Amino acid sequence: MYKEQMQEIIDYIENNLRTEITAAELADIAGYSVFHFYRIFQGVTGMPVMQYILRRKLQNAIYDIGSGRKKTEAVAEYGFETYAGFYKAFVRELGYTPADYLREFRTKKPYRINLLQEEHIMMSHRKIQEILACWGLEDETVADVVYPESGAISDTAKYIGTDYVIKYTGNPGNVARAIRITKALENVGLYAPAVVPTKDGKEYVQKGELYFFLTRRVKGERVLASKVYLEDFEQKGRFIGEIIGQLDLALQQIDVPADEADSFAAVRDWALPALKETLSADSAFTENYLRAMERLYGALPRQMIHRDPNPGNIIVSGDKWGFIDFELSERNVRTFDPCYAATAILSETFEEGNETKLARWTGILKEILYGYDSVVRLTAEEKEAVPYMVLTNQLISTAWFADKDRYRDQYETNLKMTRWIIRNFDKLKL
Repeated sequence: MYKEQMQEIIDYIENNLRTEITAAELADIAGYSVFHFYRIFQGVTGMPVMQYILRRKLQNAIYDIGSGRKKTEAVAEYGFETYAGFYKAFVRELGYTPADYLREFRTKKPYRINLLQEEHIMMSHRKIQEILACWGLEDETVADVVYPESGAISDTAKYIGTDYVIKYTGNPGNVARAIRITKALENVGLYAPAVVPTKDGKEYVQKGELYFFLTRRVKGERVLASKVYLEDFEQKGRFIGEIIGQLDLALQQIDVPADEADSFAAVRDWALPALKETLSADSAFTENYLRAMERLYGALPRQMIHRDPNPGNIIVSGDKWGFIDFELSERNVRTFDPCYAATAILSETFEEGNETKLARWTGILKEILYGYDSVVRLTAEEKEAVPYMVLTNQLISTAWFADKDRYRDQYETNLKMTRWIIRNFDKLKL
């Protein structure tokens, strides 16, 4: 009941961000006393209501500024009397100056939060600082984790000073798995985010329904998908494939409990039926895909995989490289990782109709697989299955985005990508 009520309040806030909104006004709409409303809103969203409103105003104002509006006009429209006032609030809430934010990240239109579609973890910087006392780091600055090419803000991690990252989730299994994997990767010499124990030696902290753990920040530059397309794209693609291969060799040595995933079953039983009306795939093509996957999938080697090796999760520093974000790791066919890396690059750079660029991506895909093969030695079945695994991953991603308002842009892009992959399926064969 509370979640539905608070979604109505969130919708009201979103529709009235350019006006002055008070807690008393919102409490009256919800039918509660102000005190009771404060408690319910924070209990459902994880953030005090007035801080939530401020954060939404800041995010919308910086988007307008990044889109070309004059600074003074944009901040005034969202209720800030001066740019200096906006500046101070922005630094306090997001951990960056507006200029640094606009210089480092692509501005992204803030999505409308829908509590009824998916879980959202809204974590204030003040709450994070309270948790950091467990590590003796409560005086460190807290900053949002922003993904450079998409402009999306993580709702499961924050930067702590310049040396740490704190992560949080409601799934204790994800925490335990990520900690064990990163420690095991360190033991085999890979560049990984070292887990930092609390003052009393614990690897994670539980507060309410959330689990927090701290890692050292892996220093270096994230791989940017847009830069993979430059003149030396073959070399860059092969490098990505080689390091994913090295990662998967290391993951083979790790004995960590993990979910057993069946990507083919997910497509056959869920993704394809969910996308049937919008995908408009030829029935003969779909039948051929299903028959081929039925024949090949069981023969593909399985192991622990990263599951999310998008370019932003690959860190390069000089002659060192490493991976971050192992919370989604699972047991699956090993070629999931290199195929996923390739489609992640396409997703972040897709331009419908730019066939020259799309042809270059096809070359990048093949170089990633050639690099991967040079390390792990693909079987004949794995090589044959490459275009099928690319499409499998893409169907799962598109179906997952389909019913979530937050990811409407990603859904539209991935739907176009999937149609293009189907039309050009034979070009993806090794």
